[in-house]
Amino acid sequence: MKRACVIGAGFGGLALAIRLQSAGIATTLVEGRDKVGGRGYAWEREGFTFDAGPTVITDPDCLRELWALSSHNIADDIELMPVMPFYRLNWPDGTVFDYSNDEPALRREIARFAPQDLAGYEDFLEYSAGVYQEGYIKLGHQPFLDFASMVKAAPALAHYQAWRSVYSMVSHFVKDERLRQALSFHTLLVGGNPMTTSAIYALIHKLEKDGGVWWAKGGTNKLAQAMAKHFERLGGVVRLADKVVQIHTIGDRATEVETASGWRERFDAVASNGDIMHTYRDLLSGSPRGQQMAKSLSRKRFSPSLFLVHFGLEGTWPGIPHHTILFGPRYKGLLTDIYQHGVLPRDFSIYLHHPTVTDPSMAPPGKSTFYALVPVAHMGKLPIDWDEVGPVLAGRILDEVGRRLIPDIRDRIVTQFHYAPTDFAADLSAHLGSAFSLEPILTQSAWFRGHNRDDKLKNVYLAGAGTHPGAGLPGVIGSAKATAKLMLEDLK
Repeated sequence: MKRACVIGAGFGGLALAIRLQSAGIATTLVEGRDKVGGRGYAWEREGFTFDAGPTVITDPDCLRELWALSSHNIADDIELMPVMPFYRLNWPDGTVFDYSNDEPALRREIARFAPQDLAGYEDFLEYSAGVYQEGYIKLGHQPFLDFASMVKAAPALAHYQAWRSVYSMVSHFVKDERLRQALSFHTLLVGGNPMTTSAIYALIHKLEKDGGVWWAKGGTNKLAQAMAKHFERLGGVVRLADKVVQIHTIGDRATEVETASGWRERFDAVASNGDIMHTYRDLLSGSPRGQQMAKSLSRKRFSPSLFLVHFGLEGTWPGIPHHTILFGPRYKGLLTDIYQHGVLPRDFSIYLHHPTVTDPSMAPPGKSTFYALVPVAHMGKLPIDWDEVGPVLAGRILDEVGRRLIPDIRDRIVTQFHYAPTDFAADLSAHLGSAFSLEPILTQSAWFRGHNRDDKLKNVYLAGAGTHPGAGLPGVIGSAKATAKLMLEDLK
């Protein structure tokens, strides 16, 4: 039996390990942290469960497929709960917009403050369906290993004006600035600036419209645990709390994987779901290929980081939905500050996550779990002391949530903590503390992104946010599908 090692038990690594084990490859999954999930980690404090995310689950069929490969049912291991509305958008002037795939309700929302854009919205939906078909269905799970594959995809990309940004394309269809924001902010969920991310990412609307938005009961980390359970059911081996320190190579092949504990084993194939820069710069540091790729990656643009405040409150808020976007006074200017200038602005937009409105098990009875997230520049652009700045920023974020939604928030806090770019770097070996790896611009997509199989090391593979197709749950699950296809062909 052929043997494979998957490094990193994030969602991409878990999905890849399941696919390999389902196909009869003896697979070992190695994770440096004390539990599976990668970015989908969880903490338990004073009876509250604080889930790190990703908190938006779309395209649940890509998850169900992982169980169906071996004639199992995902429902036996995890319950996926529908979220409605998908998001509530809230502007400083008090305007509220509920976004969902309930089309009559959504059209009523648009008609309420931008009736002149209803026809344009219909045209945008048609555009989104087209890029979804080309960018997700046809290309999302296919590896781009040579430039010829990019040339082959070019006519479709050109037809849908992929060189334009999501915001530019949305603006072509609708004129109301609030509706433009409502239809373009989604790229931030995968690390992309709506002003520069390729218009192909407008496919997210079709993805959500068809598949809905879901929550894993007990938290996203419970989904990761369910995936690990299924992997082990199939005979796979999970090795936790033992960080990989080196992928040993001889010539153009990986030979062994070594961990911090001294464990060292030989494999026929090695795949990394870890940070792409960490994989090449650190894990493959003994190979000329690792040094070459690390130098090349250092010249690329990495997505921003995030700053999150997790807090548990006394009381319940049935009027605050699962996902709320609290837009700030600026949109384009704020994004420019974060992505280009690398400053910490005085204003911010907040993504507020309130899982207990869907799943009360995330908090003790009569209490609520939240986190408030703001994008911030990565550590390469914003080299500040987060130990000093973090508590101040956390206070400002809580004050803004209090001002707009929960006036007595300070009196209700039972427990709180924050998570900064330095934590992404320390816990996840994330280059520059980036939360989403390479920025999803057109010149860093498909063939221009990390390849699912290394070009020189013939049995070294990659999955996860830094590879095609990119970040987000469907993205990393898709990268695992593309990578597994290559590995299974090579291991025949």
